[in-house]
Amino acid sequence: MNTSGNSDPWDSSNSPAPQEADGGPAPLEATGGPVPLDPSGGPAPLIQVQHLDHAFLEGGMAKQVLHDINLTVHGGEIVILTGPSGSGKTTLLTMLGGLRAAQSGSLQILGVELLHAERRVLTQLRRQAGFIFQAHNLLPYLTALANVRLGLEVHSNWLQLGRSAMDARAAEMLTQVGLADRAYYYPEKLSGGQKQRVAISRALVASPRLLLADEPTAALDRDSGREAVALFRELANSKGAAIVMVTHDNKVLDIADRIVNLDGGRLV
Repeated sequence: MNTSGNSDPWDSSNSPAPQEADGGPAPLEATGGPVPLDPSGGPAPLIQVQHLDHAFLEGGMAKQVLHDINLTVHGGEIVILTGPSGSGKTTLLTMLGGLRAAQSGSLQILGVELLHAERRVLTQLRRQAGFIFQAHNLLPYLTALANVRLGLEVHSNWLQLGRSAMDARAAEMLTQVGLADRAYYYPEKLSGGQKQRVAISRALVASPRLLLADEPTAALDRDSGREAVALFRELANSKGAAIVMVTHDNKVLDIADRIVNLDGGRLV
């Protein structure tokens, strides 16, 4: 079995996912063709994980971190992942977003199989996803507005509309999270909670089909946390997005359609 290193692509040393691709193939949603159906005749799930296993190489030995994971998430659904630290939650989240390679099983995201997928396929997937990183991953040399605008700059339709339209949309998102007066602040001048709200704005600005969030309310007070997850619910309801969120915040668990627990690398 192949193994991968134990570095975490969601730590603060990595650039945010939206910066990843410019140019290249069209997004998945632009490839045309009918919407795939599941055997019941309804729309296919946006996330379909079957018998997924994953291991890290640690000290020259393979350490199994995910065991026979099976998970289905449909459009419009919010699923919360809970479980103790080290149970594999963030690893699974990175795999759902194409940030970590799948090794065995099946990992179908937005109708595309990611097992052994080519780099260009993973790039297309990331363009369709919004990521909220636990460490914010804001670029320090960009203002809050410019960091949010990054979430639009990987989409050709927004590039065609131009800088003014992108800035207006980014400013609208910052207003929704209560940061209209911080649009031109750099990250070093923002509090931890404000940085998190900028990161949430960046993830939501393009109305992604898939939202993956790692402890998105950890740095927020109760009211700000509730406002953030209300935006998630709006995205799911109005755009039919699939949302998977890792959280230990009991104050926001009621936003979920389902709560699944991961313990020892197994869904229980």
